[in-house]
Amino acid sequence: MSTTNISRRSLMKAATVGVGLASASSSVQAQLARSEATNRFKIKNKRIRQSIMGWTFNPMPTEELISACVEIGLTGIEGINRKFYPAAQKAGLEISLVGSHGFSDGPNNTKNHKMVIEKIINGIDVAKEIGAKRVITFVGMEDPNIDSDQANANCVKAWKQVVGHAEKNGITLCLEHLNSVDDSHPMKGHPGYQGDKLDFCIEAIRKVGSPNFKLLFDIYHVQIMHGDIIRNIRSLKEYIGHYHTAGNPGRAELDDTQEINYPAVMKEILKTGFEGFVAQEFIPRWNDKIAALRHAAEICDV
Repeated sequence: MSTTNISRRSLMKAATVGVGLASASSSVQAQLARSEATNRFKIKNKRIRQSIMGWTFNPMPTEELISACVEIGLTGIEGINRKFYPAAQKAGLEISLVGSHGFSDGPNNTKNHKMVIEKIINGIDVAKEIGAKRVITFVGMEDPNIDSDQANANCVKAWKQVVGHAEKNGITLCLEHLNSVDDSHPMKGHPGYQGDKLDFCIEAIRKVGSPNFKLLFDIYHVQIMHGDIIRNIRSLKEYIGHYHTAGNPGRAELDDTQEINYPAVMKEILKTGFEGFVAQEFIPRWNDKIAALRHAAEICDV
């Protein structure tokens, strides 16, 4: 009796192991097939104008990233050293967003106004020179001695001093909304960033009152701070001048380990009539970073 039971248990264990091995083999084969398909993918629909935020792929050489973007079918690049602008443009990429000041020291504090204004004007001049259409700006980090209303007024005062220069040169200033919560990625997030609420950013944009001053809608940041991405895109469409992507949580790939339904989001962006850029700004964790970019491009090529 005991011998029979042992034999049955042994047979069941062996069968289970066999099924497990077969399942594992099937899983590996599926992953390999998916990888092979992804490695062949090139953007074909082109309804979403895709770009890449270059800093997220550091330390990959910029020339290598430019080459990969062209091969995959992206049409823009941003967040790279300006010395690489000529190489990117020669390869056929548009500079989708020109930098200015950073997110830490912003116009919410008047002590930064001189620096912020100079850097934004410089960004506008560079954008005009190279044929780019957008320049980024930020709110800045909170100062405990400056309340939210005053900070907003300070921002508006500074931006009104540069928006005329942007209008004259056909450049759109894009104010980026950032989250102040997630510190899991290498940049350690943006705790204390005062522009972490869409209402704050939209209020300032309305007060500036120019068609050349828009919102940089970062889908990852909005998901963390507000959620309800599609409804926010619908309600804010007239204010949006640029988009960024990344998977949440973790700011990694746009794969099935994160919660944002990117194909649905991209389709909604198209419904609004948006014709600007959607820039990939995820930090790749896959060993093959180019495969990660290719996969993101495929997800967004709706």
